[in-house]
Amino acid sequence: MNGGFSSLRSEAAGAMRTVLVSAESLQLTLKPELTQEEQALTHAGDKPKEKLKAGNEDLKEMLESNKESLKLEAMKRIVQLISKGKNASDLFPAVVKNVASKNIELKKLVYVYLVRYAEEQQDLALLSISTFQRALKDPNQFIRASALRVLSSIRVPIIVPIMMLAIKEAASDLSPYVRKTSAHAIQKLYSLDADQKEHLIEVIEKLLKDKSTLVAGSVVMAFEEVCPDRIDLIHRNYRKLCNLLVDVEEWGQVVIINMLTRYARTQFTSPWKEDGIFDENEKAFYDSDSEEKQGQREAKPYIMDPDHRLLLRNTKPLLQSRNTAVVMAVAQLYWHLAPKHEVSIVTKSLVRLLRSHREVQYVVLQNIATMSIQRKGMFEPYMKSFYVRSTDATHIKTLKLEILTNLANEANISTILREFQTYVKSQDKAFAAATIQAIGRCATNISEVTDTCLNGLVLLLSNRDETVVAESVVVIKKLLQTQPTQHCDIIKHMAKLFDNITVPMARASILWLMGEYCERVPKIAPDVLRKMAKTFTAEEDIVKLQTVNLAAKLYLTNSKQTKLLTQYILNLGKYDQSYDIRDRTRFIRQLIVPSEKSGALNKYARRILLASKPAPVLESAFKDRDRFQLGTLSHSLNIKTTGYQELSDWPAVAPDPSVRNVEVIEPVQEWAPSLGKAKKPKSDKFYSDDEEKEEEGSGSGSEDSSSGSSGSSSSEESGSESEEESSRDLEKTSSDSEKSSSGSEASSSESESQQKEKKRAKKVTPRKSKQTAADSGSDENGNGPLGKTSSSSAESSSSSESDSSEDSDSDSPAPQKKTVGKTKPKVEVKSKKEVSLLDLDDFSPAPPSAPKSSVFSSSLLSDLEGLSLSNVSSTMQVTTSSFGPVKTYELLHHMTGKGLSAKYHFPRQPCLYQPSMVAVQVILTNSSDHSLEEIHIGDRSPASLNVHCFNTVERLEPGASVSVSMGIDFSDSTQAANFQLCTKEDQFSVSIQPAVGELVMPSTMKEPDFCSEQRKLMGMNETSATIAMATANTSKQNISKQVLSVANVGVVSSDQNNLQRFAGRTVSSGALVLVTLELRESSTALLTINTEKTVMASMLLRDLKQALYQA
Repeated sequence: MNGGFSSLRSEAAGAMRTVLVSAESLQLTLKPELTQEEQALTHAGDKPKEKLKAGNEDLKEMLESNKESLKLEAMKRIVQLISKGKNASDLFPAVVKNVASKNIELKKLVYVYLVRYAEEQQDLALLSISTFQRALKDPNQFIRASALRVLSSIRVPIIVPIMMLAIKEAASDLSPYVRKTSAHAIQKLYSLDADQKEHLIEVIEKLLKDKSTLVAGSVVMAFEEVCPDRIDLIHRNYRKLCNLLVDVEEWGQVVIINMLTRYARTQFTSPWKEDGIFDENEKAFYDSDSEEKQGQREAKPYIMDPDHRLLLRNTKPLLQSRNTAVVMAVAQLYWHLAPKHEVSIVTKSLVRLLRSHREVQYVVLQNIATMSIQRKGMFEPYMKSFYVRSTDATHIKTLKLEILTNLANEANISTILREFQTYVKSQDKAFAAATIQAIGRCATNISEVTDTCLNGLVLLLSNRDETVVAESVVVIKKLLQTQPTQHCDIIKHMAKLFDNITVPMARASILWLMGEYCERVPKIAPDVLRKMAKTFTAEEDIVKLQTVNLAAKLYLTNSKQTKLLTQYILNLGKYDQSYDIRDRTRFIRQLIVPSEKSGALNKYARRILLASKPAPVLESAFKDRDRFQLGTLSHSLNIKTTGYQELSDWPAVAPDPSVRNVEVIEPVQEWAPSLGKAKKPKSDKFYSDDEEKEEEGSGSGSEDSSSGSSGSSSSEESGSESEEESSRDLEKTSSDSEKSSSGSEASSSESESQQKEKKRAKKVTPRKSKQTAADSGSDENGNGPLGKTSSSSAESSSSSESDSSEDSDSDSPAPQKKTVGKTKPKVEVKSKKEVSLLDLDDFSPAPPSAPKSSVFSSSLLSDLEGLSLSNVSSTMQVTTSSFGPVKTYELLHHMTGKGLSAKYHFPRQPCLYQPSMVAVQVILTNSSDHSLEEIHIGDRSPASLNVHCFNTVERLEPGASVSVSMGIDFSDSTQAANFQLCTKEDQFSVSIQPAVGELVMPSTMKEPDFCSEQRKLMGMNETSATIAMATANTSKQNISKQVLSVANVGVVSSDQNNLQRFAGRTVSSGALVLVTLELRESSTALLTINTEKTVMASMLLRDLKQALYQA
């Protein structure tokens, strides 16, 4: 090492001699007055700046005075000029003379100036190198750092050895500020001379071991610049960087997080392997109280590396950072590294960033658009945050539109389409056109609303705005390709509008449709061709090309009428100014007109031109952007930029984790308490060890309830624990609390597994007593309906204990006094929690299923012109159905249920537990030869499903049956409600899927009110079809019978014999559902359904059509 320094010193001395010789040869001296040549160079081309010159002359005089105060004032004014962007380079000789000043303040300002202009005035700066070298030994740390900064700013290759020596010495400086500056100088030296890489890597390796948070960010930046592929330098510093991350300055945090993201992708195995299991039963993953359940579930081969968990845990608090770049960096880290069921914790933070400046919004929305393609569920609860505001810029509006389209599904499509209807009326034409494209994408992605969207787009064809009409034509053309046979009327309608449309793309689209489906409109297509022949020469190139294509297709299918027209158009195209048109015309002529030159090609003309073409796939522009790392410039631009480093794939087998082990990890011990380690209550100190053992064996309920409450009260502190650690904290007996709280955050997997084995060994004996205690304590926690599982999977699932305890305190019924073994409390009605953007839990609750799309404030509804559903007639009221056909469905077969069978039906009565729930009657039967105990509802899926469970059936004798009632909030969706039907020994996965008609409650209203409400629900809110009816179903009585058998609606009295009306409201949101059946001749009828729930309307139309067709 000493030899290396001595060689560097000799090189530095040689460089100094070279500098002095070159200075002498240049005859550069520090003189009070400049030579004529220097003045000419300095002031050349500055004639327009006479005022600035005069001011600079004053400054020069002040800098050359003997008074320190005048010099200091002059330097302040010079720095002020620089900060305003003014050129002060002509003052360099006068400023550099003061570099050796003894005044600290003056010297600092001189260094600030020199950093700015040293690169421009290299020769003059070289004369002061000896001064800078002396300043590197200055007792003031800021002077030392400033001297190094100036030295590294002189971009002259001959002083590289001097810079290298200065950087090495500064890297060992006692001041962390100077060491930070040396890390910055590394990058400057590397860009000046890349051959110094090996020497610089030695300095980086030394600085990476630094324990100061001031240095960490800068040295990682130098690492990324000089040797980003040397991950071996990171191994031993990995845990230190993770634990220091919270206290590093903000931009350093961004650099470190990005580097650790790349590092983790090379060192850990993929956490996404087992996510299929997590998605199916997310709650069961966290359940660690029930040993029986653990035994039944298969052992999962994937165990997260403790270092992987350490990174996720220590970056999570940064989601609350005020710096948007830090939040974005953490979000991309979770997206690329976290298990899929944990990624949702970044959602609230990303949505919070949308309140920032439009530049920030643009980047965040781009990343959300990419995320929302793969994970719609992450952002569905915050869909309203992506509604477009009138003050948004066009590029922001377009991105929000993209995200809304990505989030569209059957449950929320009606809300989104209603938003889109408003956006189409926007004065921003580009945004209106993008909205129409979004409607087209929704129509192709969700088949239930395809017809509705087509009808709405056809209505837009009569719009006054040409841009809207043109875009509608283009989108309709794409939609018609999916099912052309059903939409001849639309093609005819577009042909009628052809003369009024002037936008070239729209005219070309109509001509393409005419040519593609010319056999379906044999009378209209030739006439359109006739009109185009008149205006051919005045059309745009794209229209001319489609005209030539139309002529060729009509020549092949209807040559009698169009032969002469085709020849005329081909002749016009032959002499067109555009070579594209001329080439196309020659090709088409040889293809369709038989001649000696055309040869065999003419035989295949029909197969070439009239071949069936695949329907276009309307995809998101962000579909392929996930190949780039989120938050990078490459992702934003969708191209690979210079310097972009791709994320590597997960290794199949994790590299040796021992490379990250170090003998002593002081920062971990130092910072562990501040990183949220769960602290156990120390009340157990009041008891001796013997008393603790007796209490553990006695099976009193106080232990479990206290551990549960401690888990809930400290959930915010321990939110960042891993699954194993959090479950261990809940299950640990009081005698183990000190051990768990004193454990290091970065403990190895070996110590974790040892503690887990000890815990399991201790739990074997008192398990039964703990279960009993959990039963008695379940009422306090508000988890009564879950029976014995109250402290297991349903409570310790993705929702944190603190959230569940808050809910139970505020919304659950008052606790009742019960003894052990008595009937469990009624049910748990989950409250609708208010979403806080800063409520960040380590395992955040699975986001609620799609927001109830039809529940809106009156102010929002009033803004949607012509679509309001809030003005409901006061004469209308919800009633019970007068007709109640009972259809029974099997819930659980006795073979699958080991003797327990279950059937269910919908009684079509208002649910007593909650108005938004659908009442379900379940009949439980014991078909076995032994009694079944403790039949209850277990885990539910999705986690946000709102279910009112039936009371636990304590005992069901062989051959006996019992009828129990439930309430389920389906959120106006036919998505199945999945849950577990449990007995004392077994669990069975079952599901209840409602027919669409069971999601409605009947309403009574008068005919005028019906008509008034129907007028408000036109356009995209109307679904209609002409249906064929069985002869037996044409009477009023039979029609009512069939309709009521399908849907739980009320009959609206009508004076017209050929018209029948039915009215209802959706159970969950109260949205109107209006059904009209108009009888026509020959056993046909027009069936119309008006509701904002367009998906429900399509499904209800299908069911009614089938019921009325059957005799």
